Amino acid sequence: MAPQARAELVRGAVQLYRYLLRCCRRLPPGPVQQHYRHAIRQSFKVHADEDDPERIQQIIKRAIEDADWVMNK
Repeated sequence: MAPQARAELVRGAVQLYRYLLRCCRRLPPGPVQQHYRHAIRQSFKVHADEDDPERIQQIIKRAIEDADWVMNK
């Protein structure tokens, strides 16, 4: 399934995290997959204290766009 089709279901941080990790599974196994899994975890740690709903929606939108770019690359 294309990333954008599932992206419409993402409404919160936990759903985004699960969506991004599922996208990662579609990448070639090995260093590339490990790199993106690590980057996803680090991003969530950095933004864990974000409490502005508008900013959270911006982060979600940007993360989905970035995931689509990586998956189409």
